[in-house]
Amino acid sequence: MKQYTYKMGLTKSEIFTEQQNKIALIAKVFGHPARVAILEHLFRINSCVCGDLVDEIGLAQPTISQHLKELKHLGLIKGSIEGTSVCYCINLENWMNMKKVMLVFLDQDISKVNLC
Repeated sequence: MKQYTYKMGLTKSEIFTEQQNKIALIAKVFGHPARVAILEHLFRINSCVCGDLVDEIGLAQPTISQHLKELKHLGLIKGSIEGTSVCYCINLENWMNMKKVMLVFLDQDISKVNLC
């Protein structure tokens, strides 16, 4: 997965571990339903162009483009130029890396947690 730090200011991101910054960035990307819908659509059809996403999701093209930019920034999708269009697909290697990061985080030992 690309090495990005969570955009909360240089000094604040430095006090957290690389793993904590990765988890926060992943959570941010999944924090908008349009990005979740884009990813679901790409998994269903394997690849598509931005115009197809506009039709499928029902948001304006600039809005879809902004969400695609966020997904590309994290490296969850990649795009290739085909004529005058960009064809997007899931970046499987980065998807698997992101999945491992989240599984480690979500699989913490809850048997040691005291209920409030």
